[in-house]
Amino acid sequence: MESYYLLVDWLENHPHLYTVVGLFLLVLIAWIANWLVKRILVRGVYRILKTSQLGRYSSLADSPFIRRMANIVPAIILSTGIVVIPNISETAVTVVQNVTSAFIVLTIALGLGSLLTIVNDAYSKRPDAHLKPIKGYIQVLKIAIFAIATILIIASLIDRSPLILLSGLGAMAAVLLLIFQDTLLSLVASVQINSNDLIRVGDWIEMTPLNADGDVIDIALHTVKVQNWDKTISVIPTKRFLTDPFKNWRGMQESGGRRIKRSILIDQQSIHFLSDDERKKLHRFSLMDNYLQQKQKDIDEWNQQLAEWGKEPVNTRRITNIGSFRAYVNNYLKNHPSIHQSYTLMSRQLEPTANGLPLEIYCFTNTTNWIEYEGIASDIFDHMLAILPEFGLRVFQQPNGFDMRELRPQSLPKQDPEISPALGDTPEKAP
Repeated sequence: MESYYLLVDWLENHPHLYTVVGLFLLVLIAWIANWLVKRILVRGVYRILKTSQLGRYSSLADSPFIRRMANIVPAIILSTGIVVIPNISETAVTVVQNVTSAFIVLTIALGLGSLLTIVNDAYSKRPDAHLKPIKGYIQVLKIAIFAIATILIIASLIDRSPLILLSGLGAMAAVLLLIFQDTLLSLVASVQINSNDLIRVGDWIEMTPLNADGDVIDIALHTVKVQNWDKTISVIPTKRFLTDPFKNWRGMQESGGRRIKRSILIDQQSIHFLSDDERKKLHRFSLMDNYLQQKQKDIDEWNQQLAEWGKEPVNTRRITNIGSFRAYVNNYLKNHPSIHQSYTLMSRQLEPTANGLPLEIYCFTNTTNWIEYEGIASDIFDHMLAILPEFGLRVFQQPNGFDMRELRPQSLPKQDPEISPALGDTPEKAP
């Protein structure tokens, strides 16, 4: 005990050394406290979290929130212990306290940011999280927290009241609005997107002006990420969803049916009235027998009313091959197991064009799976193109090399070699 007092007396006779020793001991105590908190308290808390019901949220147990909050302990020790250091100036005490206060504010802000990230991760694990994502709101709260933390840190460093800084923000409002205009616009867009349920994570959207066509994989405050079908990623500003047109295919996916709207171009020169032999051949089709009988009955009743005029075929109604084919298509679709029967189903003629008469098939499949949808549509048109000649119809297509060979005469008259093919004159014979 006497040696302790002797040491103290000796250090008091050497004030600079006394101050250095005091600072060293303060730093050592802060370091030991930091080590004890992180090695014992923090590890214990992590073990408790992992063994408790909260352990299912791995983000909570693995987040840096608790470790960052543990850094406050050495900062508090430094801030309170600097006062008892002997022979230290008030300026140094003020500087250390201001710096540690700013560090504590920064640590709390980072900890709250980590805690908000945990909240977002926990919410995203809910099965209905994609319907109302909160990531944009979390980012807004983080911006607000760090904005407040910045003001408090500056106030701590300059040793002034935060109210003084806040009073000066009124003059900087215009500058702040200019700086954060994108953030404010994105915040308004996020609120409207969520409130109006415009897009969700997992929606298939198509935004032609930005060449985006795929699934929404992330909705944040400033950007929306879309994974296109070619596996590229399109990053779209959130505010563009309020200013640019886009298509959301969610309604199709939720309805359970996807539309088929395609046309076959019919060669108009192949359209004609059915002869008796052709009509008899069409009775072979099970899908056409009832139609032909009912149609012929209606036509006969109509034609009987013409009396003498009905003797001329030009005055009578007759069955056409194009009308019969449309009826066949309708009956085929009504009996197809992969076509949604409660939605619109029809085949119709569109306006004739120079490339033929478009016969459009309009119906809905009973699946929204892309691969299955394309397979169903292809099978339908495979069958339609193959069955078309049975009705005496032809598909229109531009002439190609094969058509030219078919049209070329098989044999041409031999030309007199003495007659010039160009001038038609007889050339002079060689002497």
